[in-house]
Amino acid sequence: MAKGWWRWVRAILGLAIVGYAVRFLVRNWEQVRAADLAWKIDPVAIVGSLALVLATYALLVEGWRRMVAGWGSRLDWWVAARIWVLSSMGKYLPFKVWAIAGMAVLGREAGVPGWVATASAVVLQIVSIGTGALVVAIAGSTALEAARPGAQAGLAVLIGIAIASLTIVLWPRPLNWLLRRFGGEVSISAPAPGPLLIGVVINALAWILYGVALAWLARGVFAESGLTVPAAIGAFTASYLAGFLFLLAPGGFGVRELVFVLLTQSALGPAKALALAAVSRVGMTLADLLAAAPFVIRRRTP
Repeated sequence: MAKGWWRWVRAILGLAIVGYAVRFLVRNWEQVRAADLAWKIDPVAIVGSLALVLATYALLVEGWRRMVAGWGSRLDWWVAARIWVLSSMGKYLPFKVWAIAGMAVLGREAGVPGWVATASAVVLQIVSIGTGALVVAIAGSTALEAARPGAQAGLAVLIGIAIASLTIVLWPRPLNWLLRRFGGEVSISAPAPGPLLIGVVINALAWILYGVALAWLARGVFAESGLTVPAAIGAFTASYLAGFLFLLAPGGFGVRELVFVLLTQSALGPAKALALAAVSRVGMTLADLLAAAPFVIRRRTP
């Protein structure tokens, strides 16, 4: 009886996630169609951008798998990919706990101890925020200064967030305090330095690759994009983090686009910046659905 009830809950959550994702696609596609711009579609650049995003997902799966291994749990890559991809779809629901809860539940089902599944999910989010803040502080400084003169104070705050986030991961006391908020009474040591370092490097590299994919996408839809790779890296990372940290917005919708336009309008102009924000959202949502499709269609995985 309990298992049947739990299957219904998961089915309802899955349908809600798909519904939100499809809604994002429709709403942003309508914005793209309504934009009165000179489009120049380059299929090679667009497909290359989408492929790079999917490759970045694969890289992040490996980073999470290594982090779990740092606590003594081993996962087959495809099993880890299924857990990472399906749990990350929780970002389309209001609040941000669904992705963490999904990773913890699916991890336990795959044989990962409950505390490792929860700890790895929380640490993954902290590392992502910390490395993202650092990438914005470095790559996005020019765009931030152009969008808002005197943004050095904001950059200092971002560097502080990066340092604080990574310190939490390395220092067991605040890490355990955070884990107790999510997983009950647990007390663990920090993950092994080697896997943690790999996770930090992979997450930092992922933000850079996302920015490169955005620059390719801009070249694929505009005759003259005017968006440089460093500016794309800074704009994508800053807008994604802003949407993620605003807890009430499913998928960061609205907040992410606002920050994106603020950071890219000096290079693209307001109309192009708004259109690219919508195109980017369509591309990322499509990448999420494509990544999740094999694991949804093929229910039984190794």
